[in-house]
Amino acid sequence: MFTVIMAGGSGTRFWPMSRRSKPKQFLNISGKAPLIVETCDRMKGLSRDEEIIVVLGENHLKEAKSLLKERKIHFMAEPIGRNTAPCIGLGAIFASHLGCEGPIAFLPADHFFAKPYALLEDLRRSAKIAESGVIVTLGIVPTRPETGYGYIQWKDEGPDSSKHPGHRVSAFVEKPTLEKARQYITRGDYFWNAGIFVATPQTILREIEETLPLLYRGLIQVKKVMGTEAFDKVLKEVYEELEGISFDYGVMEKTRSPVSVVPSDCGWSDVGSWQSLYEMRETDHDAEGNLTEGECLLIDCKENVVSSAGGRMVACLGLQNILVIDTRDAILIANLNNSQAVRTVTERLKKNGREDLL
Repeated sequence: MFTVIMAGGSGTRFWPMSRRSKPKQFLNISGKAPLIVETCDRMKGLSRDEEIIVVLGENHLKEAKSLLKERKIHFMAEPIGRNTAPCIGLGAIFASHLGCEGPIAFLPADHFFAKPYALLEDLRRSAKIAESGVIVTLGIVPTRPETGYGYIQWKDEGPDSSKHPGHRVSAFVEKPTLEKARQYITRGDYFWNAGIFVATPQTILREIEETLPLLYRGLIQVKKVMGTEAFDKVLKEVYEELEGISFDYGVMEKTRSPVSVVPSDCGWSDVGSWQSLYEMRETDHDAEGNLTEGECLLIDCKENVVSSAGGRMVACLGLQNILVIDTRDAILIANLNNSQAVRTVTERLKKNGREDLL
């Protein structure tokens, strides 16, 4: 089974550690290895190296190849970031070029799974359903009312083949208010949307043709020259004309074809903020609930995230629920509960002309 790993994100909510030159997927967030390496290692149980495609930004190709130099993984570099719809389309036509006709698993490079074995089993189950020509998405079984994720509402109806567990998707829902999120948990017919899909390349192209015709025409141009000297030139020309649009919004919310969702209890986290990192690495907390990295001195401190990567000692006194990230050229200090809003810092830096810090 082929796997397409989407590695083109910017990871702005992990500033100042995550930068344009080295976004989140290239950082050792979990304490084990860079997330892109962990993702590729995790997929060994589903795909051979020759069946793994990493789609990423052109400026990150060198580092990705260095991190995965012992692997026979394929790389596809996008000349410009255009969000997940073009990324998935490009991955689909490249997989087809490599001989793939069956279902492909599409997943981000920067997520964490506490139960990787469950993820792989759920992807296999999804592939069985996807063979019938539908798009299948994994629905993460929610554990709390979460306002930072999109949701998938499902119907009490199985897929076409009653042999395989799954549900028909009723609606894709944007990030809700806390009150709405609580209602979703109480109702029991909503999953978290992890942005993980399984479909054949033919199904992906069919749905893109129906919902995003401009993207479809561009992909067909690229497909015609794939494997030739004209490929890089045509790919760049096509991408310059494309709009940035997510697969969720551009395809999944607009398709008129049936979509199936497979429930997954795989210990998923999008590692989308410093707070989610704090929760994910609970086993690394000290006796007072602090998560620290580098040379740090904490006195009378509880439930903080403190990282010293700037080559100096970071000392904290009497803090609780605070985020302190020290790097070579920038320091971030914030309320840990407000770490989802770190993106506003990068937006303000861009507005102020401090591109050197992004």
